[in-house]
Amino acid sequence: MVILHTDPLPLRLDDTGTIRVGATRVSLDVVLGDYRKGLSAEEIVAELDSLNLADVHFAISYYLRHRTEIDEYLRVRREQADELRHQIEAADPARSDLKANLTARLAQRNGGHAATAE
Repeated sequence: MVILHTDPLPLRLDDTGTIRVGATRVSLDVVLGDYRKGLSAEEIVAELDSLNLADVHFAISYYLRHRTEIDEYLRVRREQADELRHQIEAADPARSDLKANLTARLAQRNGGHAATAE
């Protein structure tokens, strides 16, 4: 006879309200970002080796079962990140060009070709 176990939930809210996956600091946002880019659970674990495969499968499954709630959570997180970025840029206007400057430097080192995202 098979005994079905109730496993602990591998998602947790930290003190900032961020959903973390497993016993790691990896946020659900990151796992779902990779999943939405088309990475499989195995590829996500290979990229973020502090995660375990079962936890990633659970996180994806939880998202698929609770898509409306998690999409709202992700929307709010994006808004908070945008607001924080605007505050940082307002406090230090030179930071707003930081990404463009780093991309230009990288392109210069690569013989004038910007790096491509993989």
